[in-house]
Amino acid sequence: MHNPLLEQTGLPVFSRIKPEHVEPAIDQLLADNRRRIAALLDDVKTPSWDNLVEPIEEYEDRLGRAWSPVSHLNSVLNSDALRAAYNACLPKLSDYSTEMGHNEKLYAAYKAVAEQASGLDEAQRKVLENALRDFHLSGVDLPAHEKARFKAISKLTSKYSENVLDANNAWFKRIDDPSALSGVPQSALDLARQTAQQRDEDGWLLTLDYPSYFPVMTYADDAALRREVYEAFHTRASDQGPQAGQYDNGENMQRILALRHEQAQLLGFANYAQCSLARKMARSAEEVLHFLRDLAAKSKPQAERELAELRSFAAEHHGVTQLQPWDIAYYSEKLRQHRYSITQEEVKPYFPENRVVPGMFEVVGRLYGISFHEVDGIDTWHPDVKFYEIRDHDGSLRGQFYFDL
Repeated sequence: MHNPLLEQTGLPVFSRIKPEHVEPAIDQLLADNRRRIAALLDDVKTPSWDNLVEPIEEYEDRLGRAWSPVSHLNSVLNSDALRAAYNACLPKLSDYSTEMGHNEKLYAAYKAVAEQASGLDEAQRKVLENALRDFHLSGVDLPAHEKARFKAISKLTSKYSENVLDANNAWFKRIDDPSALSGVPQSALDLARQTAQQRDEDGWLLTLDYPSYFPVMTYADDAALRREVYEAFHTRASDQGPQAGQYDNGENMQRILALRHEQAQLLGFANYAQCSLARKMARSAEEVLHFLRDLAAKSKPQAERELAELRSFAAEHHGVTQLQPWDIAYYSEKLRQHRYSITQEEVKPYFPENRVVPGMFEVVGRLYGISFHEVDGIDTWHPDVKFYEIRDHDGSLRGQFYFDL
């Protein structure tokens, strides 16, 4: 069978990737990598960057070029078939990653290359430094029985994010009487009508997607409607709210936390925070906590002043003496209108996409001496997605990105 995932040499061909392509491609690439890496370790007597690290980087890049678009499509164009294929591959990729991380012969080869510091440039030394760190964080130094346990607890599934996505997609509210949406701007009403039509429903359909959720919380005059939508949004994938227990992530969260803690202790860390920071710029959990507490201490007084002002305004002008969480955005917008006699919705037409995006690119271009160029004819996952090149002042290509609004 022709499989586009095995031909990922340039940009992904999103429109040609089908769920049935995923598992066969990943199976083949994992088998190829295992065979090729084993052959390198057998054949290479004096490991170097050129004869060991660079070939392995190429093997891993080929695997990444196949898996990355699959992972992306699972996030932005999810279907039952794609999710099944994606989940079928997760344990295989986890096994492969753990297997490579526990490969003592491979670890020794990388250490041998790293010891050739005089023949390596700065980028190569950094790659090797990170690789040796990752070997340690993968448990290569552990005794055999602890390696087995480490492998068993490394298989954290994607069930947590699936539950959030399913809970988000499962909830909706159909509105048949437009008066129930009093205050909601026309653009949001149009979206609700379009959503209903797409699902073969009458009236207006509210969902928990942010473009639907935000206008209701900010503009809907009906406090009961705001409360219903707020509670549905903030209780997703929990044991509370309208879907209580249906997609509950409580047990998943407990299990993930317990396994992460055990994994960290196997590696010699006191807790998972220390283990996580081994790959980050912050030097300790205490440093992170100090930053967060300092930020909170500096932010809280201003937040308290703004909340007091909002409460005073709501009581004086709208007779509301106790603000609920689903009231904050609504009365904040009322206060903004009171002060400036203009709403966010009225400002919106002055900032259309065809002016905002070029303006943003212009600002970034001035700051960094680069320019952005849209490229036509690039295969994407949706007709609205655009593709841009980033070029230096002399026209040299610096980067590329997809732009999905």
